[in-house]
Amino acid sequence: MLSANTRIAGGLFILLLFCQGLCYAQITMPKVFGDNMVLQRDIKIPVWGSSDPGSNIIAELGGIRVTTKANKEGKWMVRFPKFEAGGPYILKVYEKGKSEESVTLHGVLIGDVWLASGQSNMEWQVQQSADAENEIVNADFSNIRFLSVAHNKKLIPQEDISSGEWQLCDSTYVKEFSAVAYFFARKIQQDQNVPVGIIQSTWGGTPVESWTSREMLLSSPISRQAVLANSTLRDPEDFIQDSLNVLRFWDIVLNPQNKTDKIVSAPDYDDSDWAGIEMPRMIKDFGIGSYEGLVWLRKKVSLPESFEGKDLIVNVGYPEMNYSLYFNGEEICKAVWNSNPTHHYTIPAHLVKRGENVVSIRLAAIWNGGGIYPPADNLYISDGSSQVSLAGSWLYHKDLEPALPKTMDYHYRPSLLFNAMINPLIPYGIKGFIWYQGEANASEAYHYRKLFPMLITDWRKRWNQGKLPFLYVQLANFRKTQDLPSESDWAELREAQTMTLTQPNTGMACIIDIGEADDIHPKNKQEVGRRLALIANKLVYKQKDCIASGPVYKSSKTEGNQIRISFDHIGTGLLANDGNELTGFAVAGHDRQFHWAKAKIEGNEVVVYSDLVKNPQVVRYAWANNPMCNLVNSEGLPAVPFRTDDWKGITQK
Repeated sequence: MLSANTRIAGGLFILLLFCQGLCYAQITMPKVFGDNMVLQRDIKIPVWGSSDPGSNIIAELGGIRVTTKANKEGKWMVRFPKFEAGGPYILKVYEKGKSEESVTLHGVLIGDVWLASGQSNMEWQVQQSADAENEIVNADFSNIRFLSVAHNKKLIPQEDISSGEWQLCDSTYVKEFSAVAYFFARKIQQDQNVPVGIIQSTWGGTPVESWTSREMLLSSPISRQAVLANSTLRDPEDFIQDSLNVLRFWDIVLNPQNKTDKIVSAPDYDDSDWAGIEMPRMIKDFGIGSYEGLVWLRKKVSLPESFEGKDLIVNVGYPEMNYSLYFNGEEICKAVWNSNPTHHYTIPAHLVKRGENVVSIRLAAIWNGGGIYPPADNLYISDGSSQVSLAGSWLYHKDLEPALPKTMDYHYRPSLLFNAMINPLIPYGIKGFIWYQGEANASEAYHYRKLFPMLITDWRKRWNQGKLPFLYVQLANFRKTQDLPSESDWAELREAQTMTLTQPNTGMACIIDIGEADDIHPKNKQEVGRRLALIANKLVYKQKDCIASGPVYKSSKTEGNQIRISFDHIGTGLLANDGNELTGFAVAGHDRQFHWAKAKIEGNEVVVYSDLVKNPQVVRYAWANNPMCNLVNSEGLPAVPFRTDDWKGITQK
């Protein structure tokens, strides 16, 4: 037998060999590089990764070979010379003398790469958008590629994304792509005839501060205090515990607990102690306060004899957030984040009974949302020729499942998404940025005047590709239409977005005409993507004959009891898009009381007046959450909301 000393010595020798093996790491590259990726044309293409410290690195692409040496930390970067659009190519990276251990990436195209970022309206998927089924079936664009960056949040800047890989744009993968980015990419690819790559880095419900670096936020008094306060949250144990709470949170939201899906949905379940509620309505209007959790709804509905033995259609209108639908105890659907563009489903014939049937809905009430939007006409069961309404009296009960754990909403905190979902992408070569965000900052719209340009400056500086094009979407019309002129935080946020056009090489797509009053996620993402692409065609690709913007306020002058307004970007003329009289204008005098105004087009100008304001001083247009406005140019692009006053707004604290 071996002595103890011999065994120890042998173990140490094996451990030494193991440690030596660890010192010779294989060559690696971050996940932003992969098969089927698109690299940016007409720039020196950066490629980077890690290897053995001091090793000689060789990279080959399209017959071009470049070399460098890894630094003492094993980090390396090469830059290929400028390529024209084309491909496919193979990218091969290896240490000198170890070509058999290379990282080899296939199907690489050279074209234009755009980083698409923002909150839920940029994250909104093709399968959730208008005409989704047709769009998915016809998506066959091998020259469009997407990299979707997985949600992640970190306390310090990261060198790699947590997951994500490049996908070809086809019917298999397109359904989960950002709809705005896809429709943008499709038009750019067709108009410019070059491969287009989209790096999608998005997270719903997040403010601009989450996407901005700590250093930039510390440079402004507007954001400095929030960043410093966030420093107290940098305890890794708290961060880990919160991550566990988030996992538990979503497990409860997505998966019925305590077998409620079997018990509560059953036709013979005793719901005699449940409270009554009229549907449709939002959970916040149930009279149960600021509730967060799962709410169950049940309704007994009598179906006519003619429905028996048939497959039926049930339409649950416009639900918000996550929900599950049950019919006579059987699950009909489980919808996650409005994953279906329409909310109608088939009830199999074998579940349909003559007389009384039971419909149950499990609704998630999270982030002050949840419920079913009106109108009531969209709640029904139909056999195709007649229908039975599901609107009216329902029963509901909350707290049948465990309470949702409290989370710190770290994804909402300053810089944490920048650290995990933007920093790892730098300095991947790109053509520019497309951005759709602002809803989460509406309550502090006045600060957005500074915060948004800060993000643009921050990203451009870090990419070090000059003043990269930054194209963004102005917030759509949303919420209830007001009968009288009123103040609006969304109008002030739109104003902040318009003011950002003073930043060089920026462009804004106005969509004040295609929102939906009852849905913060309007479905017509095709037109949003098209309008962004129009801006790119004009601003970036220098297409001179392209009209990319609707009328933009230029100047005004008072003429007696009228105000005459001039615009830029009128095309060949101004008109009302519905053929009726112009709407959306309001005027005020020295008393600052606004009244709806009459407006008429005179040549390339608009004259505004009100019989109630004899000496008008200022005019506003489309200044509301959901304005009724119809001024467009010859291309049908809407006039950008504006005001001529600088009076203190409701978000200016």
